[in-house]
Amino acid sequence: MAARTMRAVQYAGYGGGAAALQHVEIQVPSPKKDEVLLRVEAASINPADWRVQKGMMRPFVPSKFPFVPVSDVAGEVVEVGPGVDGFKPGDKVVTWLGFKAGGLAEYVVAPVNIAVHIPPEVSAADAAGLPIPACSALQALRHATTKFDGTGDPANVLITAASGGVGTFAIQLAKLGNLHVTATCGARNMELVRSLGADEVLDYKTPEGKSLKSPSGRKYDIVVHCTSSVGWSSLEPNLAAHGKVVDLNPSPGGFLRSALHQLTCSNKKLVVLIAMVNKEDLQFLVDLVKGGKLRTVIDSRYVLGKAEEAWAKSMEGHATGKIIVERDQVMDI
Repeated sequence: MAARTMRAVQYAGYGGGAAALQHVEIQVPSPKKDEVLLRVEAASINPADWRVQKGMMRPFVPSKFPFVPVSDVAGEVVEVGPGVDGFKPGDKVVTWLGFKAGGLAEYVVAPVNIAVHIPPEVSAADAAGLPIPACSALQALRHATTKFDGTGDPANVLITAASGGVGTFAIQLAKLGNLHVTATCGARNMELVRSLGADEVLDYKTPEGKSLKSPSGRKYDIVVHCTSSVGWSSLEPNLAAHGKVVDLNPSPGGFLRSALHQLTCSNKKLVVLIAMVNKEDLQFLVDLVKGGKLRTVIDSRYVLGKAEEAWAKSMEGHATGKIIVERDQVMDI
């Protein structure tokens, strides 16, 4: 294929936030062995994207600059590389691009080992919202040995920051797993959180919300912990005797506390989870969306030409569900 150019959004170094994003014209990549070239229809911004920009994983990620961010994408296959079986031009897919990223662009190459077909019942925006947040919620709830067909034993779960990207999926998945859900969020999102299935909702700004106590007096078997603003000292008194906190905000302090809990053989556990997207989980989630059992809550949509506005919105930390960046014009290659 002759060299073509595409529009992309990149940054040239660590820091700078939305103001550091640059709109550029770069070459359309070519798929290599076991890769496909996607026309990106929707990309979903996660906090991990701008945390990488801040230097959270320096010096390993990004591996080089300039860097095109965002790893959760959905789009249409336009070309397949050598050795690709099971995908052809015209297929709609969702995938996680990993640490090489590239999602804020009109085209991106993606490995096929994670890519999943999108059925007609699932939109590109809904699919793009799945990889990191829905897989994180799914894997966190598995720490409670949750069975998502409703056949598991009843248990009590607390989901913090439940109106965010991970939290909105965690509520729905927990209810599929026959769990009693207590959720925290801001006052403006309490009705949404209830509509997703939460049995009890706490306004995190109120004394009751800050205490994290279940209104019905339940102790939590598991906490899906989606915020860094609440510490172990607030969570521990509300745990059941063998309760577990699954922390989705990895930090050096969190790893240390987790290690100490393992060493002291405490019955109450703190687990730091770095979720990894895999094909099996992503297929399971797409099937749930197709079947109407799971939905992506979308906070806002932006065209690629206004990606910096989407980036700034995400960095504010108050999005309800997912922030989606979509194509704003068609370019055929």
